[in-house]
Amino acid sequence: MIRSGVILVVAGALALAQAPKDVRAVAKQGPQSIPTVAQYLNSASVDTRVEAVKQLIALGGHQIIEPLIRATHDNDAEVQIRATDGLVNYYLPGYVKQGVTSSLARAGSSIRAKFSDTNDQVIDPYIIVSPDVIVALGQLARGGSSLDSRANACRALGILKGDAAVPDLIEALRTKDNRVMYEALVALQKIRDPEAGPRVAYLVRDLDDKVQSAAIETVGVLRAKDALPALRDIVKKPRNGKAERSALNAIALMPEPPDHALFRGYLTSKDDKLRASAAEGLGRLNDPADKSVLEQMWKEEGKIAPRLADAFALVNEGDLSVSEESPLRYLINTLNSSAYKDVASAYLVEAARNANVRNALYAPLEQGTRDEKIGLSRVFAASGDGASIPYLEKLSRDQDSEVAQEGLRALRSLRARLKV
Repeated sequence: MIRSGVILVVAGALALAQAPKDVRAVAKQGPQSIPTVAQYLNSASVDTRVEAVKQLIALGGHQIIEPLIRATHDNDAEVQIRATDGLVNYYLPGYVKQGVTSSLARAGSSIRAKFSDTNDQVIDPYIIVSPDVIVALGQLARGGSSLDSRANACRALGILKGDAAVPDLIEALRTKDNRVMYEALVALQKIRDPEAGPRVAYLVRDLDDKVQSAAIETVGVLRAKDALPALRDIVKKPRNGKAERSALNAIALMPEPPDHALFRGYLTSKDDKLRASAAEGLGRLNDPADKSVLEQMWKEEGKIAPRLADAFALVNEGDLSVSEESPLRYLINTLNSSAYKDVASAYLVEAARNANVRNALYAPLEQGTRDEKIGLSRVFAASGDGASIPYLEKLSRDQDSEVAQEGLRALRSLRARLKV
């Protein structure tokens, strides 16, 4: 009995064996073992600390938040990266299977991480992230033990829409490391704080093509009009075709009347992406004199991307018919396309900020295909108002369980955004 008591005291002080297998053995006890597993984060062994983070993530629950936050302050990059992905995973279940930890490789004390190019995940608006989590990730983005852990923290902040960490993301841009800068810029796009736009405008001339493209996209998304002169210069004398396309698209997101001639000139470009941006820009300028030109382009266009842009522009011009051959119907029908549904959805989200467009979409929301109902529910989640709530409530009771689930999710998102 005395020996047993000694073992308990020693275990409490973590003087017991420190191998990863010991962490796994303790974790088998289930959620009640979380405090003990968390103590292994104090181990001198990196492998043991890594295993402790893994087991905490597997155990799950709110109790793991505090120890994972502590783990972000570890001096080992792998521990920091795994803790970061674990925090995201708490709010976005399943993320650890797709995040950076899924590709981690250790060679001695060096860690190699592979960042996927797919970076479009964000949590739903009704999910509330602990401020302590955002603070910890912001600190990591500023000063993690490796550039990979800093880049991963930037990515996490974008997914969690950590607006309080915008200053940390701006600071991360000073690393001059292309990966960190790119991830910080994408995160700023997701957070959408307009005040950040002017602070990244200088990067539209960055020498790295990927960073430049991300910076151009960021100032466009954030509507940073301070960047317009530089963007117009890039269009006139682009470094390459990608820069030209990115710059014209950014201008199209925040057009001013002087850009009208620029867009008209690009309507007949051989590049379908440039034609699409030109049509978007004209649609946002909303000059009635352009309607006949856009209608002609809509009828003659053979490529899907610019035709969707023509449709968006005509909807902005007031063509709200949902007849079979109408531009608005074309956008709705494209929600059934796996390749272009995201493009159509983005156009509809923007167009639906107009009450007349929202009113035109209620009937298709009730009568559409499964994919149309799901797509339109997301449109109303982002751009609906109080009048949209009864329609989403009805959709949440749809006979199709998948539609009902998305309807309920959209309803929760809309109510969170409207704070009702």
